[in-house]
Amino acid sequence: MITLERDYEQALGIRPSVSAVIFDRRGRLLLQQRSDGGQWGLPGGSVEIGESVGEAVRREVAEETGLRVAVRRLVGVYSAPRLQVIRYPNGNVWHYVNVCFECALRGGELTTCDETLALGFFSTRRLPRGLLPSHRIRIHDARTRRVVPFVR
Repeated sequence: MITLERDYEQALGIRPSVSAVIFDRRGRLLLQQRSDGGQWGLPGGSVEIGESVGEAVRREVAEETGLRVAVRRLVGVYSAPRLQVIRYPNGNVWHYVNVCFECALRGGELTTCDETLALGFFSTRRLPRGLLPSHRIRIHDARTRRVVPFVR
């Protein structure tokens, strides 16, 4: 993550992205351990040209977890540079504008892919170490069950 304003100039551009907050029937949260840095976070990724954010979140969840989901509600839109400008291990820098949805499970089986080291359902009181800070905020916001989406 980038913290200095001068580093923002290194960003390659702005990318629309999506993330999914998915609770199981026991109220546990699905998290993905990412292969690009080993951190834990919500399933999600970039929106592709020609798809809506709803289509993108369903596709990303299916690709990264093997699960099928339905969009339930908009949790929030996240664009604050201090949390949304990301530097990758290869040196690339992107400013993500993230649309976070709460999603309902509709089927499938948990399956990892090349972007996923591990998947697991966690109690929101015992989230794993290494949880991405920007995802911690989204999870907090989702748990409030606020009707009006957050804009951060």
